[in-house]
Amino acid sequence: MSEHDANARFARETIVEPASISRARTHALELGATPISPGVGAQYAVLAAAVNARSIIEIGTGAGVSGLWLLRGAPNAVLTTIDNEPEHLAAARQSFAEAKIPAARARFITGRAADVLPRMNEGSYDIVLIDADAENVIEYVEHGLRLVRPGGLVLVPRVLAGGRVADPVQRDAITSAYRSLVQETQESSAVLAALSTTGEGLLQLARVAG
Repeated sequence: MSEHDANARFARETIVEPASISRARTHALELGATPISPGVGAQYAVLAAAVNARSIIEIGTGAGVSGLWLLRGAPNAVLTTIDNEPEHLAAARQSFAEAKIPAARARFITGRAADVLPRMNEGSYDIVLIDADAENVIEYVEHGLRLVRPGGLVLVPRVLAGGRVADPVQRDAITSAYRSLVQETQESSAVLAALSTTGEGLLQLARVAG
């Protein structure tokens, strides 16, 4: 085993996922809504705590795994989560109830993100999490940067596309979109960008003021 593989395994094995999130993970797998890894979830919690998040919007609810990790790091935040699958939203509601998240801390919106996001208030969120419709990721990030406050974060998980983004031979539409997103945000003066290789990969964008 290489040093990189050993480090990655050690990092995975050190994460302790709360029981409520583990139950939500089980619900997600039963639905076929692949949840983010515990490693990425732990990063969500740290980032939410670091920016003292009070208002979070999530595109792609799944069964609530990501939302629970975010709220773990931001105990005073209100989460708005958008999904076009009522079954996913119902599972997330159940997961939040089992985790004893007060109803006032979560708002569930059924609909297509492309229809909902234009109606959301500009500069009103501390974190925008984008985990849906990979083919539309660039459009969603543009919305996210409009919605997040200066100094706030736009987070994009799964951005390494299972290793395809790093393989120049891979040129399908989704891989190309992720690759372009990573490259363009690294060069942009509007954001500070960092790419984590933990789990499925996590692109972190901080909106620069001005």
